[in-house]
Amino acid sequence: MTDSVKWLWLSGAVLALVLLYLLAPILTPFMVAAILAYMGDPLADRLEKRRLSRTVAVIVVFFVIGLTLILLLGMVLPMLERQIKVLSSATPHYIDTIQHQFLPWLQQSFGIELQLDSVQLKQSVTAHWREAGGVMGTLMSSLTRSGIAILGWLANLLLIPVVTFYLLRDWDILVARIHEMLPRRFEPIIVQLAKSSDDVLGAFFRGQLLVMLALAVFYSIGLGFAGLDLAILLGITAGLLSFVPYLGLIVGIVLACLAALLQFHDLTHVIYIAIVFGVGQLLEGMVLTPWLVGNRIGLHPVAVIFAVLAGGQLFGFFGILVALPAAAVIAVILRVAHEKYLASHTYSKT
Repeated sequence: MTDSVKWLWLSGAVLALVLLYLLAPILTPFMVAAILAYMGDPLADRLEKRRLSRTVAVIVVFFVIGLTLILLLGMVLPMLERQIKVLSSATPHYIDTIQHQFLPWLQQSFGIELQLDSVQLKQSVTAHWREAGGVMGTLMSSLTRSGIAILGWLANLLLIPVVTFYLLRDWDILVARIHEMLPRRFEPIIVQLAKSSDDVLGAFFRGQLLVMLALAVFYSIGLGFAGLDLAILLGITAGLLSFVPYLGLIVGIVLACLAALLQFHDLTHVIYIAIVFGVGQLLEGMVLTPWLVGNRIGLHPVAVIFAVLAGGQLFGFFGILVALPAAAVIAVILRVAHEKYLASHTYSKT
């Protein structure tokens, strides 16, 4: 490869990154659609083997994905709204607990003196929830205040199923066209990287999503048995954040322990909550992850945290979506490069 060709490839890569950065705000629905199409393609391939046409198979898969999302939202949203109402009604009690118990204990134990205007804070919280009127009230309030932004959000939301359908229908064709464009000289190594990346991404998207849902259900039920009023809200939060190693555990146990102290004023329920999250971690590490994900992802927890933070910083929500898949592919490339280096003459001469 000549120097001019190398500079051409480098310039193309830089230009692609610049375009990705500039177009990040409008790429989110396409990225979500690509993830859904990628997850649904194996099922569509199986239906094709049962002598269904690709279009009919895609319609079946599309219906299954849509029905699953609708059922999940139909079950989760009402429960979350009830939990938010419970939180809003209990907030004045929490403020009193902080004002009359936590702050004096903090001053006596550590000499830290903090001032809290509980009356003004209660009035502010009460006015906010009365004005919002729950989840639907918040959505309607936002719609009236920023109609253009909400319309843009709705347009992106409606764009996702349309793009998903066409990507899923033509997925195999797109893969074949990309394969045809590969330089014959580099085809074997690129195909090897693509297969390894597919194993990693498949394990992450199809396995980790099930792990997140399972943990959300387990934490919600466990915290509910512990008597926590905000069990569902905190359980779902901890479960969804578990795609970043230890983030769901840390956030969940801190918020749940704080909620237990404010609700029960004792350490007994804090121990119950610690047991719930401890069992959840054992369940994730010994059952869910080995069974649903396996050991194919191969990303260090620090790499995962850095990838998510870097993606969010550079590209916003789109960057968070693409961070872990990109990190997984980079990890595959580095792993293969390491293997090639160990098998090369350069390593044997050192």
